Amino acid sequence: MLELRLKALAKINLGLDVLRRREDGYHEVRMIMQTVGLYDRIILKKTRKPGIRVKTNLYYLPENENNLVYQAAKLLMDEFGIKSGVFIDLQKFIPVAAGMAGGSSDAAAVLFGMNRMFSLRLSKEELMKRGVKIGADVPYCVMRGTALAEGIGEQLSQLQPMPECRVLIAKPPVSVSTKFVYENLKLDEDTLHPDIDGLIERINDGDLPGAAARMGNVLESVTIPGYPVIARIKEEMIKGGALNAMMSGSGPTVFGLFDEERLAQQVYQKLRRGDLAKQVYLTDIYNNTGKMSMKNKK
Repeated sequence: MLELRLKALAKINLGLDVLRRREDGYHEVRMIMQTVGLYDRIILKKTRKPGIRVKTNLYYLPENENNLVYQAAKLLMDEFGIKSGVFIDLQKFIPVAAGMAGGSSDAAAVLFGMNRMFSLRLSKEELMKRGVKIGADVPYCVMRGTALAEGIGEQLSQLQPMPECRVLIAKPPVSVSTKFVYENLKLDEDTLHPDIDGLIERINDGDLPGAAARMGNVLESVTIPGYPVIARIKEEMIKGGALNAMMSGSGPTVFGLFDEERLAQQVYQKLRRGDLAKQVYLTDIYNNTGKMSMKNKK
């Protein structure tokens, strides 16, 4: 196998709760992770010349060991003594540094691709164990689907598939530091924690409106006051007919869930014409068996 074409799928957080700050500086979390149909494209090629070469379509992304796709390839090449070289062509569509695990998903796709290309015969679980060495979200990005993530995000439990719906994604023209958000999160008796258990129950029941109503992200308490545009995008989505809208991860990307295609299209077009969002996509929930679609970015 000399070449593989891979899709690195984005994720959203249907629910994100932070329980406490651990002594090692990491935060204990409970999150409902969900794969969506928005994806980066990766071409993985085997080369005669040893080493790893990375090419991207974004000038500001590293093309060396600072890129997670490089780290993923190197991890398996070192462990299994792979002498051939690899060329990784990474075409980014998932918003960068936006709370959608784009870099982690790229790394997960390269782990999967290297496993196939070099016939390493690693199971999904074995790839997930290696993925955590690259980043806490990588094991989930190997797993995909609907999952409960606990610990620092590496303890995963597969859930029943989220009911199908349209997902509108909008990233405002701001950048948010994940480190800043977590460092400024205040956890006390006044903290409003999302109902993660209730969200799981509604997903298990196949109740899309009920699940949407129980979405929540404790990190919004930090990010939205600093970036009010996030709240404005949420308002536009809900006003336009979204069952609910929420910030994904530490932000700044906002997503809305729609059960009507017509309404989703209307808000998609409105956000594309406006100045609230720099990148706007309309896609689907992805549960490995679902269809995928993607709109071109603005």
